[in-house]
Amino acid sequence: MNKLLIIAIVLFLSSCGANKNPHIQISTNFGNIEAELYPDKAPKTVAAFLSYIDSGFYKNSSFYRVLVTESMMSDKNTGVIQGGIWQSNNKKATLLHGIVHESPKQTGLSNTSGTLSLARSTPGTANTEFFICIGDQKAYDLDPDGLGYAAFGKVISGMEIVRKIQEQPATGQNFTSSVVILSIERQ
Repeated sequence: MNKLLIIAIVLFLSSCGANKNPHIQISTNFGNIEAELYPDKAPKTVAAFLSYIDSGFYKNSSFYRVLVTESMMSDKNTGVIQGGIWQSNNKKATLLHGIVHESPKQTGLSNTSGTLSLARSTPGTANTEFFICIGDQKAYDLDPDGLGYAAFGKVISGMEIVRKIQEQPATGQNFTSSVVILSIERQ
C-alpha cells in the first residue's frame, strides 16, 4: 500500500510543471489553437509576446492576412496566416516599441510548419503582429534581409483550425472578412 502511495505521489509531482515552456491558447471563432513558446531560445520575443497577452491586447483582435503558395511537394497549400492588433487597435500597435530581433540564426528555431514568428518590416520593428507557418517556410529564416523572421513558438494542437482559417475567402493577401481572435491566453 505504501509503495502505491509513493508511486502516486511521484507521478503527481512529476506531472506538475511538466511543461517547462509556457503554453498559450489562441481562441478564434473557428476554434482553438494551442502553442508552446520557447523562452530559452527566444527570450526577448517570448517575454514581449507574453506581456502583450497579459495586457489583453489580443482580445477581439484578428487574423487578417494570408499568404498561400502551391507546394509541388504536397497536395495541400502552404503559406502563412498573419494576425495581431493591426486592424483592431492600430493606434496602440504604432505606439509600442519594437522588440529586439532574435534571428533564426541566433535562436536555432526555423520557420517550419506550425511555427509562430513575428511579422516585421526591418529588424527591431516587430511588436504585436505574428504569423503561423503552414508547411515549412524555411525561406523566412533568411528573408527579407538575411536575418529572417523571429520564430518563437510552435502550434501543438489545432493545425486543422489554422488550415480552416487559411481557407477563408481572400482578396490578394487580405481575408475578405477578418477572422476574429477572441483572445490569446496563457494555459
